[in-house]
Amino acid sequence: MKNDPTRGVLELPEGHKKVLLHSCCAPCSGEVMEAIRASGIEYTIFFYNPNIHPREEYELRKSENIRFAEKHGVPFVDADYDTDNWFERAKGLEWEPERGARCTMCFDMRFERTALYAHEHGFHVITSCLGISRWKNMEQINESGVRAASRYPGMSYWTYNWRKKGGAARMIEISKRENFYQQEYCGCIYSLRDTNKWRLANGREKIVRGVKFYGMEGSAAEGEPDRGASDGCPQT
Repeated sequence: MKNDPTRGVLELPEGHKKVLLHSCCAPCSGEVMEAIRASGIEYTIFFYNPNIHPREEYELRKSENIRFAEKHGVPFVDADYDTDNWFERAKGLEWEPERGARCTMCFDMRFERTALYAHEHGFHVITSCLGISRWKNMEQINESGVRAASRYPGMSYWTYNWRKKGGAARMIEISKRENFYQQEYCGCIYSLRDTNKWRLANGREKIVRGVKFYGMEGSAAEGEPDRGASDGCPQT
């Protein structure tokens, strides 16, 4: 793949040559995957997202990610859907706002498992596509990633800002080109609850899952519609 000149050539921390990429979904990971590949960096996708609810939504987001990974010949690690663990850690945080303590817990849990796999399989660098969405708090994500990586000597979390140098715009372009599934809430049952509550209060219909795809009639022309109380991935 020829690199987009606006991206520049990416380099991993400390001269490492491969990275384990935690992916939350195809729309967020599309640009990240293409940017890493264009720079000649070896990478593997690690899909661990027990927060996504319900199971049908989880399977749809995962299948879209697998489809794109297979297109590029990228190894894809399908980790456990251990929702019981996630709900146990979310106890007492059910009414936290988006970008609050519940989200920190969620990032911590997913990155801890990512770092463990990296440690067990010879990766010294981990990163995530979560921060490419402008609805996410990049500092919050990076802090969780750094915490997880610090558990293992010699491991680092790559804090690259995927939004810059046109990354956010290319994220949408790739999503349209690939007709990725267009999710309309972040993923967990609480973000779905809060988004639907906001929509009803503002005269909008509840989310209908599994029907919108980028680039198809009825999908958003530019990015995604405003979700209100809870974010999703991605949006310009």
